[in-house]
Amino acid sequence: MTFATATLTHRAALSRFGHALGDPTRTGILLALREAPGFPSDLADALGVSRQVMSNQLACLRGCGLVEAVPEGRRTWYRLADPHLAPALDELLRVVLHVEPDCCDGEGCTC
Repeated sequence: MTFATATLTHRAALSRFGHALGDPTRTGILLALREAPGFPSDLADALGVSRQVMSNQLACLRGCGLVEAVPEGRRTWYRLADPHLAPALDELLRVVLHVEPDCCDGEGCTC
């Protein structure tokens, strides 16, 4: 694809993905779900956030079309909405760490 063939849809899709990655909790959720599906309470505990924060961030990721909710009895678990997302996240992480391995200090980017 060339610059001339990038459509408004392409830009919107990448902007949506960028928005999802723009919050550390949402990024943590996506990275966790690339490993395995999870329940919101387990994800909240693993990421050290409240269940309300987790609920809000999962709603955002659902709105972006990146995760999907799967009802199971009285509970609901979450997974990545598309199998291409896990390898895409892995590759994006490799690229970012390759380009600037010392960029992040664990608290956020210092770039």
